[in-house]
Amino acid sequence: MINVLIVEDSPVARELLTYILTSDPAIRVVGTASNGVEALEAVRQKKPDVITMDIYMPMMDGFEATRRIMETFPTPIIVVSGHLEGKEVEAAFHAIEAGALAAVRRPSGIKHQESEEASKELIQTVRLMSEIKVVRRTHGATKARFVAPSAVSMPLQRTTEIQAVAIGASTGGPLVLQKILSGLPQDFPVPVLIVQHIAQGFVEGFAEWLSGASRFPVSIASQGDRVVAGHGYVAPDGFHLGLESGLKIALSALPPENGLRPSVSHLFRSTAQVLGPAVIGVMLTGMGKDGAGELRTLKEGGAITIVQDEASSVVYGMPGEAIRLDAAVYVLPPETIAATLVALVKNSKGKLQ
Repeated sequence: MINVLIVEDSPVARELLTYILTSDPAIRVVGTASNGVEALEAVRQKKPDVITMDIYMPMMDGFEATRRIMETFPTPIIVVSGHLEGKEVEAAFHAIEAGALAAVRRPSGIKHQESEEASKELIQTVRLMSEIKVVRRTHGATKARFVAPSAVSMPLQRTTEIQAVAIGASTGGPLVLQKILSGLPQDFPVPVLIVQHIAQGFVEGFAEWLSGASRFPVSIASQGDRVVAGHGYVAPDGFHLGLESGLKIALSALPPENGLRPSVSHLFRSTAQVLGPAVIGVMLTGMGKDGAGELRTLKEGGAITIVQDEASSVVYGMPGEAIRLDAAVYVLPPETIAATLVALVKNSKGKLQ
């Protein structure tokens, strides 16, 4: 059984979440809390496997509750948001900064037209997060320490000028992306294309949060836009992200790959076809194997590939599969990936000047 603690200030929402979660025979709701103070005590007493966390609550909000839980009784936390706009979505990502693993939308009601899909997403996320072993977080642990580019060994001799960076991430990815983009200079000379597996409705808030938290400009990719240096482009809801000639965004509504749309596989395949060895592929933490085979294709085509190391990954599914397939040129922790990207891009452009 997966023991779940529901933290939600609305009695109606608590009942709804309890009803939805207990519809799965593998899930048991062991307690509820109406604010962060009650949540801390309930975690101590009930020792749940997973916590669903509301954001705006009296006495102690979800962000502070998440931070304290991760400092005292580390537990997989899923932010469940009833509103997918403005400050609440931004607050959800601040909770992820504090240690939450994922954010999902709260089903609107049993009879609502989108309730079935949202309920399945919630149950699936609870099941997946229950398998993750989280570690204790200390205050300020999300601050990144970056290695200077000069300290990164560059053994590869490049003859192709890098034109783009393509990054794929899933569970645990938002915080790692924030760390990486924070380490890139404002004059980073190539664009960054990003596929982050994230719940429907959160991508706009994710792009806004990522841009503000990293100080690296990030926006949602739009069909036909020409990508520019020093800018990040996130795949929109429901569309694969790729490139076409002229470094223009190519969105696709083709069927999901590995059960996902957008998929990392599509991004890596598209950039391999358009740019060949002139792209750096980066695989970050996440469940499953999305993008692993295509990262190997990038490497076999002469591109540089980077895979996040196991010690720093929340989930080592995608990176682990990439390493199993011998798809990685570099295996690095997040605090070193940014410096490596800077050095590789500078190295490639310097050799051509």
